[in-house]
Amino acid sequence: MEQQRYEDLKTGEKGAIISIIAYLCLSAIKLVIGYSGNSEALRADGLNNATDIVASIAVLIGLRLSQKPADQDHPYGHWKAETVASLMASFIMMAVGIQVLFGAVSSIFEGKHEAPDLISAWTGAFCAIVMYFVYRYNKRLAAKINSQAVMAAAKDNLSDAWVSIGTVVGIVGAALGLPWLDPVTAVLVGFLICKTAWDIFRDASHHLTDGFDEDKISAFRKTVQRVQGVKGVKNIRARNYGSNAVVDVVILVKSNMDIRVAHDIADEVEHALKLSHGVYDVHVHIEPN
Repeated sequence: MEQQRYEDLKTGEKGAIISIIAYLCLSAIKLVIGYSGNSEALRADGLNNATDIVASIAVLIGLRLSQKPADQDHPYGHWKAETVASLMASFIMMAVGIQVLFGAVSSIFEGKHEAPDLISAWTGAFCAIVMYFVYRYNKRLAAKINSQAVMAAAKDNLSDAWVSIGTVVGIVGAALGLPWLDPVTAVLVGFLICKTAWDIFRDASHHLTDGFDEDKISAFRKTVQRVQGVKGVKNIRARNYGSNAVVDVVILVKSNMDIRVAHDIADEVEHALKLSHGVYDVHVHIEPN
């Protein structure tokens, strides 16, 4: 199973690389058209994609570091590098979101609004479609390999698609006689960037502080209780190493049970959790009842 996890991380690199290539191309297009077409919103969207390049590189580095095997300094492996990469990506996105907000709000108060060229709207629409397909690819990949970092990248891709759609709305509105709508849309773009950054930060920090989904814990408990020979579950806890779940469970068995039979039950509990829930590692403690 461990070798398969490493192979999954290697596969996850494809998603980060595709995101980097997409962001490189789209940010260049948006910034060039945004400046030439006089669109504050499209420039903000282009800056967003420019920071996404850095965030995607951070995810790629995190995925590669996670593949390093356990060593003397990291006896449990380097799995959490994937989560740290997601955390770093959120910091980068938040910094850019604040920058976009500051620039857009300043533009509104300056009161110098000119209607952007409609080519900016076509550019935004094209980029939204591209990012939606990148999102679909990364979402499927993240689900297939159970990667938190790739899923964070997918969320960022979807956010970028929505941002581009909002940009198109603002540009079209400005072209129809509401020029102030373009910088106002840039403000909304800034808020969307900051919200996505916050969502990724919240998930990553939750994992790094050993937070775990209570519904999954409940599902683990039910699976353990169904194992023949288990009289009850005294305690069950779980934490994440990157995208890998590690479970600690204390089970109750008959007090007069042979130690070899109890050991076999512990093995069955471990096997059931790995088979049913894809748990990476299980530590089972047995207590008589």
